[in-house]
Amino acid sequence: MRALARRAQEGPWDEILNWDLAAGEVPEGALSDVRVVFHLAGKVHADVGYADDGQEYRTLNVEGTRRLLEAARRDGVERFVFFSSVKAMGEATADCLDEQASPRPSTAYGRSKLEAERLVVDGGYVPHPCVLRLAMVYGAGAKGNLVKMIMAIRRGVFPPLAAVQNRRSLVHVDDVVEAALTVAGHDSSKGTTYILTDGHVYSTGQIYAAIRSALGLAPARWSTPVTVLRLAARLGDGLEWTLRRRLPLDSGVLQKLVGSECYLSDKIVRELGFRPRHTLTSALPEMIAAL
Repeated sequence: MRALARRAQEGPWDEILNWDLAAGEVPEGALSDVRVVFHLAGKVHADVGYADDGQEYRTLNVEGTRRLLEAARRDGVERFVFFSSVKAMGEATADCLDEQASPRPSTAYGRSKLEAERLVVDGGYVPHPCVLRLAMVYGAGAKGNLVKMIMAIRRGVFPPLAAVQNRRSLVHVDDVVEAALTVAGHDSSKGTTYILTDGHVYSTGQIYAAIRSALGLAPARWSTPVTVLRLAARLGDGLEWTLRRRLPLDSGVLQKLVGSECYLSDKIVRELGFRPRHTLTSALPEMIAAL
């Protein structure tokens, strides 16, 4: 097993080669004797600031993918699994979308992932391309907003939320790995795009309660009305423009808390027989232990 990465790091591979998505062509022979490529690299959402830098997303997520596909074709790679995101379909929807929905990405990140998907599936670079659109990934060692939420609740600085009937989809990192191996080894996945979730839908209130329980905390006795959070988020928006830095609560953060992003992964179950094994509730103890 061979890895291409910007810097040396531990992993299950036998060798690691240095390559940066933005640095130019893939080194000659980097993919020689490689049958399957799993492409995970790219620019994800920035943690700070609020600029939506479309050009940087295109350079890394689209042109970087193109260069890797060209190297795959040059070195005779048979199968190419691209790790995309449900953001390629759009955001903030209470309706649970499946692969039949028309993609309407609303961010530079989502648009870049959709453009890269089309390169992979329609570009003719490899005989067997496949795309996995991932919901938000959780599990031990994962990063992002869910981990920040756990840490804030543990410190007692995350306000109890009112019962918000939103709907959010997630997926465990171990199930992502198993799904990637499944599509890579299955002939019928050729040229196909699959959404990947853990098969459950969560409200933010359910996530909050599950985290408190996993931390050994009693259920909250009070809650913060959403109207209060909206006012605080608008204040945060204004202060960000003044201070020129990201604050813990703004409209974008609030949307992630109370908005919906719901997706269906029935297709990969139906066509490939893949079934996720993890849920957020079962994974929270290991996530907390890893913090």
